[in-house]
Amino acid sequence: MIQLTATPASTLTDEPVHIRATGLHSSQIVIFQATLEDEKGNLFNSQAYYKASEVGEVDLDHAPSLGGDYIGVHPMGLFWSLKPENFLTKLMKRDVMTSPFLVQIKLYDSNLPLAQIAATDPKVSVTLERWYRAPGVTRIQVQEGHLRGALFLPPGEGRFPGVIDLFAGIGGLIEYRASLLASHGFAALALAYCDYEDLPLHPEKIELEYFEEAVNFLLRHPKVLGPGVGIVSISKGAEIGLSMAIHLKQVIATVLINGPNFVFSTPQVYRGQISQPLSFSPELVSINALGLAQFQYCFEEARSKASESFFLPIEKAQGHFLFIVGEDDKSINSKAYAEQATEQLRRNGKDNWTLLSYPGAGHMLEPPYSPLCCASKLSKLHLFMQWGGEVTLHAAAQEHSWKEIQKFLRKHLIPVVTSQL
Repeated sequence: MIQLTATPASTLTDEPVHIRATGLHSSQIVIFQATLEDEKGNLFNSQAYYKASEVGEVDLDHAPSLGGDYIGVHPMGLFWSLKPENFLTKLMKRDVMTSPFLVQIKLYDSNLPLAQIAATDPKVSVTLERWYRAPGVTRIQVQEGHLRGALFLPPGEGRFPGVIDLFAGIGGLIEYRASLLASHGFAALALAYCDYEDLPLHPEKIELEYFEEAVNFLLRHPKVLGPGVGIVSISKGAEIGLSMAIHLKQVIATVLINGPNFVFSTPQVYRGQISQPLSFSPELVSINALGLAQFQYCFEEARSKASESFFLPIEKAQGHFLFIVGEDDKSINSKAYAEQATEQLRRNGKDNWTLLSYPGAGHMLEPPYSPLCCASKLSKLHLFMQWGGEVTLHAAAQEHSWKEIQKFLRKHLIPVVTSQL
């Protein structure tokens, strides 16, 4: 009798699952399929062909996929190769506290035509729960002063290293990375800064005092370990994260994922000092055959002519930096920006940085096993944006960088206690 197991059946979405089928014929070719329905009813699926061993077993920890959405030995390939049925749909968890994503793993005969899979019952299937918060993690809605966000706290008395989580300028409150960070021992504040509650849809300026308020709020919390905080940031959020590290001495560990080393689109203001955005060259936007826009070279002309004053003075920052770069980023030229920033630090005698650069990774670097979002619609710009990334290489970058982010934050946010004899 065919049996399919996937363990653990309920776990965090950034943790691996062991998938194994037994009771097959020797050398039988089978199709493994994964399916997921998001909170809006969008469907995602992936599939791969495997060959059973002589004893009729397929163990995804060791067996190579022969074809399908990926090839080779990839124990979690069915998860990170999930693709939307509706093109340009990004998988994003919104309710991180009360419900998991349910992933069905199904097994079919390989002689079944692909067009008939959806209408055919699998030989066997299992359903997995993929959670975005660990048991005991609590969520506190933040509406204090000007601040709008959600604070996630790990279980226990604390105190915990504090982290502010900043996403790109798409607006709203995005919580899934902060809830996962809390699941791994961090007090994580998911911070909104536009298009959420009473925050403006299109801010005329980015006021760093708002983010300073967030730092002070976090450090005042009785469960947060001081004296400093960390930042995890991506894209426009990384621009803000870099400025926070420069101006706010309490920011001592900053993760910058595919971000610029200059201000773009919206001026930044801090205590009356205005940082103007670098000019944008719309004629350098590239539209590919699928109608997807690529923006990565739109600041290159301005960068080549800009004076040093246009680049954020990273050398003034007192904390440490972790730059994470996807070399196939189609949104911004993130590798060049990170290299310029680290060169700025080097010229000023600073060695307070690490640069991780991933070939084949795109702009949307997420926690491990998240499906690649290579393109999506940007409603603010009325454009379909290409983010880049090759599925297998992007997945490897996500898995490695997530571990490095946590190591970096722990190293710089948790004081080393030395025993005194």
